[in-house]
Amino acid sequence: MSTWFDSHCHLHLCEELEDASKVVAEARAAGVANMLTVGIDVESSRRAAALAEQQGVVAAVGVHPNSAGEFDDVAAGAVAELLAFDQVVAVGETGLDFYRDACPEGLQLEAFTAQIRLAKAHHLALVIHTRASAGRALDLLEDLGAPDRLVFHCWSGNSDELRRALSLGAFISFAGNISFPSAEPLREVAASVPEERILVETDSPFLTPVPHRGKPNRPSLLPHVGAALADARGTEAEDLAALTSANARRLFGLE
Repeated sequence: MSTWFDSHCHLHLCEELEDASKVVAEARAAGVANMLTVGIDVESSRRAAALAEQQGVVAAVGVHPNSAGEFDDVAAGAVAELLAFDQVVAVGETGLDFYRDACPEGLQLEAFTAQIRLAKAHHLALVIHTRASAGRALDLLEDLGAPDRLVFHCWSGNSDELRRALSLGAFISFAGNISFPSAEPLREVAASVPEERILVETDSPFLTPVPHRGKPNRPSLLPHVGAALADARGTEAEDLAALTSANARRLFGLE
C-alpha cells in the first residue's frame, strides 16, 4: 500500500460528522500516514493544534480570508501564541478570496499581510488560499517578499500565475477537483509542476473526489485524489505518494 501525506484537511470540520480520532484511524488504514489539519479562525486553529497531538497529524493555524473581518490585534496574538507549539508547523490558511466576496478586499489584504509577516518572523510555512485572486495574492507576496516556505493549496490559477508562484519557491497542491470530468485544464497545469514542488490534499470535508462525489470528503479518500493526479502526470500512484510525502515533509520542516 502506498503511503500518503494529506497536505491540507480540516479535521475540526470532519469531526462535526464523526469523531476525529476515527477519521484519522480510517485515513491510516487507507495508507494516509500523515496529514496537516488547518484552522480557519482562532477557535478552529486552537482545535487544530489540539487535534495535532495525535500521531501523524500536524497543524496550521491562522485566519481564512472569508473570516478576515475577525482578524485584529487580539486574533493575531492568539495565532502567534499557537505558533509556539511543536505540532504547529505552518501559518494559515490565509490568503484572498474574491469569489465568495464574504469580506471586503481591504480587510483580506490586511489579514493576509499580517500572516505573511508572522510566517516569516517564525520561520514557518505559509498556507495560502486563493479563489479568483491568485494574481493579486502573488502581487502582495512579490511586494512583501515571500516566506522561505509556502504552498498554494487547491491550486486554481493559470499557467502564468503558476510560473510566478514557482519563481517564489512555492509548492503547488492539488485537491479532489482534479478528478472531476470538467477539470481537464487543471490536469494540464498539474502535469507541468516540477516534481520537487507538487503536493496532494483532500481539503476535506470539501471537494470530494470521484468516485465518491455527493458525500463529505475525508482524508482516507486521498488515494483517489492521488490516483487522478498521477494519471494527469503520467506516473504511478505509488511513486507520486512517495514524492508528495517527501515534499510535504520538506515544506513543513518535518525532515
